[in-house]
Amino acid sequence: MAAAKTEKTKEQRIRTEYNRIKKSYKALPKESMNVVEGLIKRAAFMRISLEDMEEDLMENGSTEPFSQSENQIPYDRERPVARLYNTMNGNYQKIIRELSSHLPKDVQEKMDSPEDIMTQFSKLRGDD
Repeated sequence: MAAAKTEKTKEQRIRTEYNRIKKSYKALPKESMNVVEGLIKRAAFMRISLEDMEEDLMENGSTEPFSQSENQIPYDRERPVARLYNTMNGNYQKIIRELSSHLPKDVQEKMDSPEDIMTQFSKLRGDD
């Protein structure tokens, strides 16, 4: 009989993501680590939040019918979660770029484009 899989809380998922990202920066000097610590926390929170929003968007879509009154015909409008997702995703990408700039120089030299940065970052985190 297989044990039932328990779902992690959001806080546990954030902590796991934080630890995964932090592992990529373990070789940084303490002074540099102090700089990236807050970015790592924000990136972990944002990634988990984005995953939750993605799940909601997949299930419910990015638009919803809306009407100002019962007498008007509803029209599709962007759901608030879609707008939040887009804003947070942009901010997450900026944080990842900033974090990538703190990677060791030999890793940075191998990165030419934002896509390369994201690919290298994912590899360092073990996402492949």
